Amino acid sequence: MAQKPSIPKGTRDFSPIEVAKRDYIFGTIKQVFQTFGFQPIETPSFENSSTLMGKYGEEGDRLIFKILNSGDYLKKADETLLAKKQSTKLTSQISEKALRYDLTVPFARYVVQHQNELELPFKRFQIQPVWRADRPQKGRFREFYQCDADVVGSKSLWQEIEFIQLYDSVFSKLGLVGTTININNRKILSGIAEIIGAKDKLIDFTVALDKLDKIGAEGVSKEMLGKGISEEAIEKVAPLFSFNGSSTEKLNQLDEMLANSEEGSQGVKDLRFVVDKIKALGLESTSLDVDVTLARGLNYYTGAIFEVSAPEGVKMGSIGGGGRYADLTGIFGLKNMSGVGISFGLDRIYLVLEELNLFAKFEKPRPEVVFINFGDEEAFYATKAIKSLRIEGVNAELYPDAAKMKKQMNYANKREIPFVVIVGSKEIEANTYTLKNMQSGEQQECSLEELLQVVINS
Repeated sequence: MAQKPSIPKGTRDFSPIEVAKRDYIFGTIKQVFQTFGFQPIETPSFENSSTLMGKYGEEGDRLIFKILNSGDYLKKADETLLAKKQSTKLTSQISEKALRYDLTVPFARYVVQHQNELELPFKRFQIQPVWRADRPQKGRFREFYQCDADVVGSKSLWQEIEFIQLYDSVFSKLGLVGTTININNRKILSGIAEIIGAKDKLIDFTVALDKLDKIGAEGVSKEMLGKGISEEAIEKVAPLFSFNGSSTEKLNQLDEMLANSEEGSQGVKDLRFVVDKIKALGLESTSLDVDVTLARGLNYYTGAIFEVSAPEGVKMGSIGGGGRYADLTGIFGLKNMSGVGISFGLDRIYLVLEELNLFAKFEKPRPEVVFINFGDEEAFYATKAIKSLRIEGVNAELYPDAAKMKKQMNYANKREIPFVVIVGSKEIEANTYTLKNMQSGEQQECSLEELLQVVINS
């Protein structure tokens, strides 16, 4: 007995209705990207390992899917390493390529390779799948799409303002009300680390602080102690554990806290500029909140940091995020190319829309009309009409087999096709068509022009 086929963990098949729903999200995001002046690019699904490795930290490197070299990939492998089963040292000898982990590093590589062809500032968007060898769970997959937009070649804070508006525009068009854009600035985090005397432990400090909502103040303190941050330093940072109030109030508190840190004060100034302008411009579906514990992507973010939370009551991780990087292309030799970018988590946005029943009025992909097949003569007559309908933009199809009438009508019912056209010898002789409205049950004999008019105006 043949083994039942399966797919790898963390991957999914998508039905026609699921693909249509995903395309609806893709289309909405793409339309807004273009409205804001972004241009599309695409990069290969796999890159040279040297392009990806070392760009995401130790944890990120572990999650990159490596591709074995073609042919006898062990031929050039070090026999001593093979005998000792030292797989990490063998990797570079047996794998020269890897599936992309995100779209940001490939974009940086693209900018460096094509720098003489680009008009700066360069605004790009990219909607493609990425792969991560992560542990699958709700909202987290090993293969998933990212929808990214970036601007490189500009240090202007108006770009941060544009991205907040872009997020708001997309969520408004999707009907997703109540999302929160959490914003912080790397300079603020560096300033806090500086005033508590833990600047040399910035990453350890911020990684622990980022877990505040998951493990609480006590857990954060314990983790910081374990990383060698002193009790005195933790006492100084304790006010952040219960930081609240409006964004303006939080910025005022940060101003006082970071008065003796030039970098930290600059971070507050940058953040205040963005917050004040957004407050004056207004948002439709989204709120903006300063979150001093937000510390994502510190390996390359140097300014603003974004993370988008789903509406309250929806149990889901972040559905978007991004930030500013002063020198991301520097990893490939092109220095001082400032940029800022954001990403939409398509798969999580899909799950949120499902949970909130925002696909309720979404129409299944289907033809508007199906022609019943009574035989070759009738099918030929119907096919000529179908060709004309399609030219006019009407989705139409012929049932392929001359099956029993009941079976063909059941097909139309199950697919929820609005109209059925019946063509027999009487209709062929009169050069007409019998059109049946499947919802009302009404039938009418009509010409092709009349058929087209009824279907389009329904």
